[in-house]
Amino acid sequence: MRPATPVHDDSGAAAAPTGKRTGTDELNAQAIHSAQEAIGLLRQKMEVIATEFAEGRINRSQFNAVYGRYSEQRAIIERIVERNPDSKAWKQVIGTSGHTNFLRQHFEAQPLYFILYRHRLPEPLMVGGKTSPDMAQIAPILKGLWTMPNRPKTGLARKLIAEHQWLVLAMGEHALTIVVFLLEPSVAQAAMIRDMHADFERANQAALVRQVMHVERMVFPQRALIDSELS
Repeated sequence: MRPATPVHDDSGAAAAPTGKRTGTDELNAQAIHSAQEAIGLLRQKMEVIATEFAEGRINRSQFNAVYGRYSEQRAIIERIVERNPDSKAWKQVIGTSGHTNFLRQHFEAQPLYFILYRHRLPEPLMVGGKTSPDMAQIAPILKGLWTMPNRPKTGLARKLIAEHQWLVLAMGEHALTIVVFLLEPSVAQAAMIRDMHADFERANQAALVRQVMHVERMVFPQRALIDSELS
């Protein structure tokens, strides 16, 4: 399971991540001229991580891993300075690259599968993903939702349903989308599911108001979740 803190090998170039943020998280040792400057820059990066979490752009596991990495680096440099103010060993602490980007990727939630239902119909309109849905987990959630008195027309919810598995449910007037993630999705990821479902209902409005639908003529924005993972 990915949630275990990974052992990362900084010695080889192959260990560097290839994620979207490559090159943005690491300190440039060549551009830093003192231990105090390194400590100051680490503090700034810790503030940035806190802001990213507050804005919902990263999940708690990503925050804990990356913030912990910066905190550890800062503590080591401070101990070096305390023991020997003239030591240049602090450069080795910030000299390795790729680790925080690796942690971001490692702890980012990944979609396992999605299911799309029209309200109160037992068979899904569309299913997609890397794994098959666990209906023992999904069925009670659907039953509770569809029997809910005064159910709202739209809604968004996140829920832990199994070890390291989180469900995001986006509900619209005619249908609902369920996406199950490995690891907790960020607020931004959940909002993306909500927007995809809204686009699904918008694009297929004419079909959804009919009693008989032709699924082959409909479009499913949710497919982009899985297609982007496979590309």
